Amino acid sequence: MFNERLLMDYQKLAQLLFPDITSVPADWEAKYPLRQLPQGAKVTRIGPSPTGFVHLGNLYNALIGERLAHQSEGVFFLRIEDTDNKREVPGAVEAIIRAMDFFGVRFDEGATIDGENGDYGPYRQRQRKDIYQTMAKWLVEQGRAYPCFCSEEELSAMREQQIAQKLNFGYYGQWAACRELSYEEIEARLAKGEPFVLRFRSAGSGEHDITVFDAIRGELVMQENFQDFVLLKSDGIPTYHFAHVVDDHLMRTTHVVRGEEWLATLPMHIELFDTMGWQRPIYCHTAVLEKIDGEQRRKLSKRKDPELALAYYQAEGYLPAAIWEYLLTVLNSNYEEWRIANPGVDCRQFPFSEEKMSNSGTLFDLDKLRDISKEVIVSMPASQVYDELLAWARVYNVQFADLLERDRSYAERIIDIGRHGDRPRKDLWTWSQAVQFLSFYYDEIFQQEDDYPANIAPQLRREILSAYLKTLDFADDNSAWFAKVKEIAQAKGFALKPKDYKKNPDQYPGSIVDVSNVIRVAITGRQNSPDLWEISQAIGEKRIRARIKKEIG
Repeated sequence: MFNERLLMDYQKLAQLLFPDITSVPADWEAKYPLRQLPQGAKVTRIGPSPTGFVHLGNLYNALIGERLAHQSEGVFFLRIEDTDNKREVPGAVEAIIRAMDFFGVRFDEGATIDGENGDYGPYRQRQRKDIYQTMAKWLVEQGRAYPCFCSEEELSAMREQQIAQKLNFGYYGQWAACRELSYEEIEARLAKGEPFVLRFRSAGSGEHDITVFDAIRGELVMQENFQDFVLLKSDGIPTYHFAHVVDDHLMRTTHVVRGEEWLATLPMHIELFDTMGWQRPIYCHTAVLEKIDGEQRRKLSKRKDPELALAYYQAEGYLPAAIWEYLLTVLNSNYEEWRIANPGVDCRQFPFSEEKMSNSGTLFDLDKLRDISKEVIVSMPASQVYDELLAWARVYNVQFADLLERDRSYAERIIDIGRHGDRPRKDLWTWSQAVQFLSFYYDEIFQQEDDYPANIAPQLRREILSAYLKTLDFADDNSAWFAKVKEIAQAKGFALKPKDYKKNPDQYPGSIVDVSNVIRVAITGRQNSPDLWEISQAIGEKRIRARIKKEIG
């Protein structure tokens, strides 16, 4: 009889709290049936919050989810977790979608700029309020959820007492002040219009452990949940803890890819799945992204590290293909070995595995990304480099875009200099850096970046350039051209072999390297560049002579 009375109270309470909810969990189960997919197919998602900051972690986890789903013939979808409207930034959803599209992340279903695509939506959590409240009402009916009227001041006072007594902080046991309110007390407080949140009534005491399998970390043994955490906020919108459990069940997610910062609350989510009678998904908690800062290793910071933002890579002009290559080397320890054995093969053919992922901090290395980016660009034909560089420049450097469009054949020719043979030059790694590197080919943006060799006096420098100008013949091939440079060096007393100058520096004003660098700086503004003869052939005789004359004065 006692249990029947309690059950009746819970049902009355559920109706009191949710008078407008007429649906039951079975209705939503029918609306979102099990997906008809091949055996072993994985269903994954990313669930970014629209805060206006799309970061590397979003892409990192998206790549994992995309690979797990698509290589298993599964489904990968985008869900916008917008339950915290205080932090939402206008246009943030569009920024997320455009960033993922730019970096080559393709969703099978989910939120789109124009709305959504797929049968398991809505894919924006704020549009799923009735679903959450249906599940919340059911939990109340089972005696597993209750309203909490505690104010922020009361919760702060409770926290101070727990700290003073050196107890675990939280809303549990004797500290759960609203846990045992009677129906009549709740009814009276609601009648007064007192605001409330809905809390989960945990069955745990904290005295036992649970075992959870993590696809990256293996078997985890963790303390059971004993906190009566919040399910619905005072506006009826769910917390992340409740929303993601409901959504991942009804969207039939099989693998939840998320950062390791959620490990501490995993027991809460597991208890919710078990209480609802739903199958747990397989969690994949990824390692935090770190960097070397001086002699220390630390987490990438939004405040300190511009490279955490995806907008940084777009503005700098990193290729999405290079980002993919790099992240796969970070994510799977055997990727580099596979790449060496499969040159030129699309990276999506790599058999990605969550078991090969690190469960400790992942070091993000921009230098390594740069080296990979060099390899990606040098493997591209000049026509593709031109197209992608131009597309970037139209957004980020209009002046350079105009220069590129003025003469495509010239642009492709200068891009291709030094990129062939057994040891091709790898001068380009981002499009912003490519603009700087290629700038000396265009008079409009040409600048002298390096000084002339310090051991060459100004008068001797002018003599070298004057001699070079007199002997310059654009009909000469590379060998004949260099033979004349050697003649100039010899006539001015320079060592033709750098090692001779190094052994006897007092006997020479310098070596042939210094003579070449005088000419190189006059023509390119730098002491390091691709083959000078090839550069001159591309720039053309008239402009080469004008640059040298200007330096002679």
